[in-house]
Amino acid sequence: MAIEVKICGINSAESLAAAVEGGAGLIGFNFYRRSPRFLTHDAAAALARTVPATVKRVGLIVDLDNEAIATLLAAVPLDMLQLHGSEDPTRVAAIRARFRKPVMKAIPVARAEDLAVADAYLAVADRLLFDAKPPPSMKDALPGGNAISFDWRLLQGRDWSKPWMLSGGLTPDNLAEAVAISGARRVDLASGVEDRPGLKNPAKIRALLDLAKTL
Repeated sequence: MAIEVKICGINSAESLAAAVEGGAGLIGFNFYRRSPRFLTHDAAAALARTVPATVKRVGLIVDLDNEAIATLLAAVPLDMLQLHGSEDPTRVAAIRARFRKPVMKAIPVARAEDLAVADAYLAVADRLLFDAKPPPSMKDALPGGNAISFDWRLLQGRDWSKPWMLSGGLTPDNLAEAVAISGARRVDLASGVEDRPGLKNPAKIRALLDLAKTL
């Protein structure tokens, strides 16, 4: 069974084509304004409309209110919302019920204790995503896509009742190790297939996806 891959922060037709043709299961569009991968609604809609039905279109949002989410969904065809902010379980449940879209909740991880947070989201989220929590010393850290990893051993032998993804500093060079150590069967990459923040490299995307098929 190949690893399921989400390529996040897609912002060009070239990177989108590489991801889709390479076999990515999910494509992520970033709507967090501080991110170098940020897309306007119009730009995201133009890309999203070309994604085949076999690939899920995911919108990464951070602590948006209902009005902003409604505006986003009216403009961009999305299959799932990725909540990458401080949304608590009550807020996640409310978003899922109001907008009738599957939701994936990001859980920032630095220590084993951080994984306990996931349990509170199992009843309200469709997926979990474990991402590296930026250290306090990291200035201008983003909610995700910081090119840092956490200790994958924290996930060894763990499983949850909902599908979960591993994220944080994954690259074509370390993916096999990360999967072997963590046991993850679903992974999410942004910075690991870029030449610089926000600039995806189609060749790196293809190489990563080819590798994922062997794991």
